[in-house]
Amino acid sequence: MTLAGPARVSAFVGLGANLGDTARTLASALKALAALPETELVAVSSLYRSAPVDASGPDYLNAAARLETALPPEALLRCLQAIELAHGRERPFVNASRTLDLDLLLYAERKIRSQHLCVPHPRLHQRAFVLLPLLELGPDLSAPELGALRSYLSAVSDQRVERLPGG
Repeated sequence: MTLAGPARVSAFVGLGANLGDTARTLASALKALAALPETELVAVSSLYRSAPVDASGPDYLNAAARLETALPPEALLRCLQAIELAHGRERPFVNASRTLDLDLLLYAERKIRSQHLCVPHPRLHQRAFVLLPLLELGPDLSAPELGALRSYLSAVSDQRVERLPGG
């Protein structure tokens, strides 16, 4: 008799970087996501260039990834933070420029509020650089308490975001 492993769920991760070789960093981060235990990297959005929001510094390179994972949400968050640290992430102050930012945007259809984790990500519906790559992966995505994510696009239409060719 074979025992089934833990059930996998869909999780969506936002990627961003605006320091160093951002394209190389995001490619390396995606390899690290694909190597996570009990996790499969299912899809990756195009790359997007965006202006910082509520911050200064160089433009960001952004993307979103869809994972199928059996990792619990807090364990997945710890993995994301370890990948950030491995890529030189520092947190000197809120909204500081960064070598790598990995945000757990959605985890199944769950709403999670803990000391360390808020899912859906609390500002995902306020950021074009999150919504556009996320909706590329799932045009009909919705989030607990937010509903259809597509309905928020008009509210962020003034934010400068450019989909890069080749993705």
